[in-house]
Amino acid sequence: MAGRRPWESCDNNLTKLWSGHQLAWPVANAQSAIHLEGSKLQLLEANTSSGASACGCSAAPLFGLRVCFCKLSLSPSLSGQPATQDSAMAISSSILFCYLLFSLISNVASSFMYSDDRRDVLFPQILKEEAVTRLDELGKVSDANGYLQRTFMSPASVRAGNLIRQWMEDAGLRTWVDHLGNVHGRVEGLNASAQALLIGSHLDTVVDAGIFDGSLGIITAISALKVLKSTGKLGKLKRPVEGASCGALLIPGCRTLQVIAFSDEEGVRFQSTFLGSAALAGILPVSALRVSDKSGVTVLDALRENSIDIAEESLLQLKYDPASVWGYIEVHIEQGPVLEWVGFPLGVVQGIAGQTRLKVTVRGSQGHAGTVPMSMRQDPMTAAAELIVLLERLCKHPKDFLSYDGRSNCSTLESLSSSLVCTVGEISSWPSASNVTFTVDLRAIDDAGRETVLYELSNQLYQICEKRSVSCIVERKHDANAVMCDADLSSQLKSASYAALKRMTGATQHEIPVIMSGAGHDAMAMSHLTKVGMLFVRCRGGISHSPAEHVLDDDVWAAGLAVLAFLETHV
Repeated sequence: MAGRRPWESCDNNLTKLWSGHQLAWPVANAQSAIHLEGSKLQLLEANTSSGASACGCSAAPLFGLRVCFCKLSLSPSLSGQPATQDSAMAISSSILFCYLLFSLISNVASSFMYSDDRRDVLFPQILKEEAVTRLDELGKVSDANGYLQRTFMSPASVRAGNLIRQWMEDAGLRTWVDHLGNVHGRVEGLNASAQALLIGSHLDTVVDAGIFDGSLGIITAISALKVLKSTGKLGKLKRPVEGASCGALLIPGCRTLQVIAFSDEEGVRFQSTFLGSAALAGILPVSALRVSDKSGVTVLDALRENSIDIAEESLLQLKYDPASVWGYIEVHIEQGPVLEWVGFPLGVVQGIAGQTRLKVTVRGSQGHAGTVPMSMRQDPMTAAAELIVLLERLCKHPKDFLSYDGRSNCSTLESLSSSLVCTVGEISSWPSASNVTFTVDLRAIDDAGRETVLYELSNQLYQICEKRSVSCIVERKHDANAVMCDADLSSQLKSASYAALKRMTGATQHEIPVIMSGAGHDAMAMSHLTKVGMLFVRCRGGISHSPAEHVLDDDVWAAGLAVLAFLETHV
């Protein structure tokens, strides 16, 4: 111990007070050391020889910290001071220790622990526990055994819509189901004639889905409205609020509020995305009712099977009057790794990438596997393979294929280099080896750049097909232009997120991240009706469309608090 103070043998010293979330502080000339374990204060007896030190650490974190205190015996031989000075040192150390202990508990508790009053304004029972329970419950409503699948107007989709409708009514909303299966919940504001605020997301899923995609936006909105009901503020909104999940919800106030859970966003069953939101935005063509699934059932048939008798006129009547809507917001999992990477639970969306879906059919001729010479074969499978590899090369290195001409400029090429994403989602050979089809999903923030890539891709595809003596047919199945979120709504969502996180932590927050979305959302369709804003919620590993999709309970809570903070600005 020569040349060192006795407490320097402890795990942590004052120079490492907060390092590693662990604190050690010496208690000089004491027969016992104070040990904080969990939320309990205990005295630890320690028999140490003269000059030795003993440290005790909390077995469980206290307010997020692991705390240690060391029992020390200072002898004249070690301290180099007379025994009378030892006594004075012991008194001084004890006083300083008590002061630091008091400061530690006061400061840490105020930052990490919620008093009953603070918990009252955080509403964990509704925004966290109940919301998470409802997400789990909704995740069990499936058309498949062993995995989650809900497609447009399937039995599970109808059951999920009924469940959501019950939760909307529990939050004080007036509910109904429209002619396209959207579930609506609405509450009128103090001024029922004021423009309505719409909040929504989708209740359908992909095959073998996670439980958060779409459902999170519906549940957090309903939970926030339930909090307003419980605090007596639901009827004091400045405008009506409406939301929907395969339907819509509206909340009363000076402004009507409506929450909408849309019936179809993923497009799994009919290969046509945004059926629910596109109908409300007035951009769904009447021809969409005649589109059929793989079993030959049309959209019209699926609706009638569920006692929804829709005619072409009633489809047109679903469109909202743009003059009656103030704006639309949507909460959704990020479906990417950015928020997890930067360590934030919430992020504001700046814009959504444009998207094109293609169906490519390659037709050759049948021939015996062993009798047709290689030079004479017209094999569509190998041609399709070459086309798919071409697509990958083009999208990875667009500058190698595109030139600076009337179709491309410097900014377009730079944008494509950072935002262009192309995927082959499905490939099949049917009814025979002479016919191969595959689908292409192409996305980019720059619409002009996306069109340039599609033009170059088509040229290259046809050249390869001609070289291989096969025919190619390229069909555009879906197009959606990029959408930029409204600056004012985004600013409000950013302020609401900041306020929510400050409420939870008690600490000043850093700037809320602003990110782009590569995935399509109902907000894209709703942008044809009104201004839109989106809030992303962190998901583990950026994984989505998978059972591994996961959102922390506290992040569900943060999202609910952010929606609540946003709505409170309209009270």
